[in-house]
Amino acid sequence: MRHYQALAILLCAAAAPFAQAKMPAEDVIQGVQDHPLLSRFDGAKLVGYGFKEYDETTLPAGKRGRRNEGEDGFENLIKLEGRYTRLAYNFPNDRSTLEVMRNYEAALQKAGLKTLFACAKEECGRTFGSYWYQRLSNNYIKGSYVGPFNFGRENMRYLLAKGTRPDGSLVHVAVYVTAPVGKQNGGIHLAIVEGKAMETGKVTASLNAADMAKSIAADGKVAIYGVLFDTDKADVKPDSKPALAEMAKLLQQDPKLKVFVVGHTDNQGTLAHNIDLSQKRADSVVKVLAADYRIDPKRLSPKGIASYAPVASNDADPGREKNRRVELVKQ
Repeated sequence: MRHYQALAILLCAAAAPFAQAKMPAEDVIQGVQDHPLLSRFDGAKLVGYGFKEYDETTLPAGKRGRRNEGEDGFENLIKLEGRYTRLAYNFPNDRSTLEVMRNYEAALQKAGLKTLFACAKEECGRTFGSYWYQRLSNNYIKGSYVGPFNFGRENMRYLLAKGTRPDGSLVHVAVYVTAPVGKQNGGIHLAIVEGKAMETGKVTASLNAADMAKSIAADGKVAIYGVLFDTDKADVKPDSKPALAEMAKLLQQDPKLKVFVVGHTDNQGTLAHNIDLSQKRADSVVKVLAADYRIDPKRLSPKGIASYAPVASNDADPGREKNRRVELVKQ
């Protein structure tokens, strides 16, 4: 008898964190907006949020069940990289998962996304709901508001959709909805992965003087991406020292070499402003080489040509990043 009493106490203690959470009057997570691609279901309140500018994740694209190796797994998983946004909501218990999911499905279809996989309840396979509950309960959702994802995990719906944004990049959206059970509210989880180029330039590796010399000998010029500036500024950043040192070494090893120091920008902003900015940046590089590395300024001719000589398309960030550079051009 004592054994059963002890078990009952343990079960009650385990269930305590998931006692009914009333619908909050306002969002539990403050200072966060809905994703611009997909709004919340009417009346839902935000209870969980996560964002990474660039990360990887996997999203189910098939039912879950016992695999050959004896453990539960998915028929298909899609591994994605990009801007990763997660949002969790609670919704009132007088609404159904069918109503919620059909609203999201219609919104995604209107936005041009196509469904890759969708399932409901037992169609999703064994432990599908348990998988999501474990995934969502790791300090992502505040307090007892994770409860709906536990109690409603056997009565859920899931959808994975894919589409193309106006800039040509891919976007994947996963919608997971759990039903209100008893007095519990329902739960909505959105995972949105926007395919974007990872920001580079966080770690720099400059060409050495020998590489620069080879490029100038072969092409008459060399592009240098290790000379860094703050946005819309002309002062050379301290992080540029490795690149500047190699540029100086190149010029010291070949005393007869004279170069144009050419500043390039992307096409963002007005052309007149970028011409002025690129000229000032080229001037700054010449001043640093002369003052800090004792290179005769008569061997250096600064020129700013803004976006007149792109090496890639300016329609997207990766191309614009390549276009922002300093070149040494043999005179």
